[in-house]
Amino acid sequence: MALQISATNPEHPALLLDLPWDVPLEEWPEHHLVPLPRGISRHVVRYARAGAEIVAVKELAERPALREYELLRGLDRMNIPAVDPLAVVTGRTDGSGESLESVLITRHLGGSMPYRSMFETTMRPATMHRLMDALAVLLVRLHLAGFAWGDCSLSNTLFRRDAGAYAAYLVDAETGEVHPQLSPGQREYDLDLARVNISGELLDLEASGALHPSVDPIEFGQEICRRYEGLWQELTRTSVYPAGKHHYIDRRIRRLNDLGFDVAEMQIAHSPDGDSVTFVPKVVDAGHHQRQLLRLTGLDTEENQARRLLNDLESWMATQDDYAPGDPLAARPEVLAHRWVRDVFRPTVRMVPRDLRGSMDPAELYHELLEHRWYLSERSGHDLALDAVVEDYVTTVLPKVRDSLSPPADTDGAAAAQAGGTTATGEGA
Repeated sequence: MALQISATNPEHPALLLDLPWDVPLEEWPEHHLVPLPRGISRHVVRYARAGAEIVAVKELAERPALREYELLRGLDRMNIPAVDPLAVVTGRTDGSGESLESVLITRHLGGSMPYRSMFETTMRPATMHRLMDALAVLLVRLHLAGFAWGDCSLSNTLFRRDAGAYAAYLVDAETGEVHPQLSPGQREYDLDLARVNISGELLDLEASGALHPSVDPIEFGQEICRRYEGLWQELTRTSVYPAGKHHYIDRRIRRLNDLGFDVAEMQIAHSPDGDSVTFVPKVVDAGHHQRQLLRLTGLDTEENQARRLLNDLESWMATQDDYAPGDPLAARPEVLAHRWVRDVFRPTVRMVPRDLRGSMDPAELYHELLEHRWYLSERSGHDLALDAVVEDYVTTVLPKVRDSLSPPADTDGAAAAQAGGTTATGEGA
């Protein structure tokens, strides 16, 4: 069988051809290799240079190599934190014509470290807690996507610093399975494997003297289960709130945001007697909201602004009589979004005198008003109307920051907006 390189990018095979595929990976010459720290693996793994890329090369049988390659590609399409699959090389033979195992090639995750390298100097318990949080978040993300890992462990994970915390990335997907949705039993099995594997790995570190003496390996293995369950509950539970207490929904969304998740949409259903609201968030990774808001409303904003505005839009749509998701006769989301821009967003922004807005664009101003409404509602214990919020914001907040807000640079654009024109964001606020 001739050498074959199956790659995600047509440029990669040419870069990979220079590597010594006729030599067992364990015997590759040093000039091809890059001395980066490696985790423990049941397979031979090496880091090598392929053109300008640094790649991880793992030697394994052809069927599992192809299967893992496809699983990693699927995780990439779902935006799950995992190593980036580049290619599979099959049909390898040595100089005497004897068959060699296939290899899976992934891109090296820059700035990442296997857990053993992080423990080379004794790690403080607080840092270990952050690692457990990162791994719990990764496992929850996988399960929300219907991916049963089958071998969750520290060894199969890379950790990378992320804004002062840690982010975990899946490295080994060989035992994984994709399902439309995981059953509770499948999740519990995955979680129990994680508990056993992590405790075993920490016991190994303890025996080598690399574990902080205050850390109990068994307790830490159980802790990741508790952290996982708390996060899963927060992400998937159904909440029932009294009608008129929409700031409770805001509070729930903020907790999800603090956990590193964004809310793509909300299912909000009123009870038959109209005195409560059932709230089920649908969760996605960051980066979704800017495109979604632009598609629905034409507003081109920053991601955090878009997330906040979309949350408000979803809450407002749930109060409309013609809002019925899945009903072909109901108003389309784009129609409702246009109505929200016309009847809610623009009138609210226009209530703030233009000379007080300074350099704040309409989306940022509306975001600030929503933040102020949440603060006032939390303080008073009930929802407040936007007009009352705007009045309080103009009176108590804007005077404090007026000196730091520069006037709008585009006076022609401002005049056009006052005359009913349209701004660059596609709205006439």
